[in-house]
Amino acid sequence: MSNRTDKYFQENVPNAGLGRASLHSGIIVVAARGVGLMSQVVSIIILARLLTPHDFGLAAIIFSLTSFGPMLIDLGTSESSSQKTSISRAEISSLFWINLTMGVLLACILIALSGPLATFYREPELTGIAIFTSITFIASGLTIQHSALLRRAMQFRSLAAIDICANVISSVLSIAMALTGWGYWALLTKTVCAICVTAIGVWVSCRWLPMRPRYSPEVKKSLRFGMGVTGFIVTDNLAKSADRIALGYFYGASALGYYQNALLFYGNVLGLLADPLHPIAVSSLSKLRNSLHEFRQSWTTALSTLSFVTALIFALLAVTGTDFIVILLGERWAPAGTILCIFAVRGIAQTFERTLGWLHVSTGRSERWMKWGLFSSVCQIAAVFAGLPFGVIGTAITGTIIVYLLFIPGLAYAGRPVGITTTDVVKAVAPQIVAGLAAIALGLLARHYVFHDFNEIVRLVLSGLLCAAIYFLIAVVLFRVTKPLTLALSVISDYSMRLSRNS
Repeated sequence: MSNRTDKYFQENVPNAGLGRASLHSGIIVVAARGVGLMSQVVSIIILARLLTPHDFGLAAIIFSLTSFGPMLIDLGTSESSSQKTSISRAEISSLFWINLTMGVLLACILIALSGPLATFYREPELTGIAIFTSITFIASGLTIQHSALLRRAMQFRSLAAIDICANVISSVLSIAMALTGWGYWALLTKTVCAICVTAIGVWVSCRWLPMRPRYSPEVKKSLRFGMGVTGFIVTDNLAKSADRIALGYFYGASALGYYQNALLFYGNVLGLLADPLHPIAVSSLSKLRNSLHEFRQSWTTALSTLSFVTALIFALLAVTGTDFIVILLGERWAPAGTILCIFAVRGIAQTFERTLGWLHVSTGRSERWMKWGLFSSVCQIAAVFAGLPFGVIGTAITGTIIVYLLFIPGLAYAGRPVGITTTDVVKAVAPQIVAGLAAIALGLLARHYVFHDFNEIVRLVLSGLLCAAIYFLIAVVLFRVTKPLTLALSVISDYSMRLSRNS
């Protein structure tokens, strides 16, 4: 067993072909997320036609309150395990038992608070919902260190397969439950099933077994580093949940249901583009932190490429979002389409904001990440209260504005320890942002004035094609942002050569 798990505890140093390996890992993980996104979209389409906005609102209330749970359970230890130069079995074992203990503790707290939550929101169903959802905390505690070891060993193919299985199995189960009349329980089971399947998958893929815990100086150091990561992630998630908590309380579960469904579509697209790359970027950049020139060069290439793709995708979503929702979910969900368009505009900037951890974690400066998280969270919560009097739309708009105001200062602050400046950030992302926002503005004008009388499907196709054409014209022709296209062609060439050799 020891020989089979040695690869998880090797020195975390750069090797030949690291950049190309990271690029291919990114493609694998994003492709897996793409499959997961498709299963999510299909399940949302079906569930939205079987369930009511009130059902989605109840699920949104509990998820907004429990979304910070996995971060508290993690305590930032998975980031520490992934980025440290060396780590021992004893240290990982101790971190595992700490994670599991936190999971059990949070599950007990949620069960104890289930009654008061139902009273606060005036929704009696929340008592049973909270008790059932507490299972996710225990499953998270069992998952964290095994996932971290797989990331440390760059086994992203295994993680991708687990992600696909978790999404597909949970989606099929939730649809079956909705068809048989389980109502909002179908939405809850989807989340619980996904985390349980993930836990089983990582234990099967990573055969490492924890030993008895031992609190050593290295464990203490990992926890100290992890507290900085946790400080950012928890405050950030609480800030991002503030809108749903407030909307659920002031406007009720039905209004929140529209907001939640728009957020589900947006969150899945954002998760596809940004979240899968975080562990890859951290693992890769951590190996380069002793060579600042290579570090900055790799970071710039990665951020520029990511921004090129995300600005285009979110521009398309902003222009077509209203028709997209009506076509997929039906006319009764039309209010969610407007909210989705606002979220999509936010997505261009929020994708960059999601990359802060690449720099903070890979440089070992988690305390700076926590400080920024506290500042950013205060600003985000203030934005929620500023928009709340104007309802769901107002809250979505103010949330978008604050993200645009914060993301460039946030990246510059994160990059300061390695010499990355505001100018570097602007050069990496400004052309893509300008192209994306211009494509959104012109695309929406054309949709409203030129394609207004077309049916939803034709209007979606025409406005989407126009938006994409405008984006490429500005980004590639005007600003000459061509490196992402060059990278894409090189990857296609690599896979073509592999297929040729195999055949």
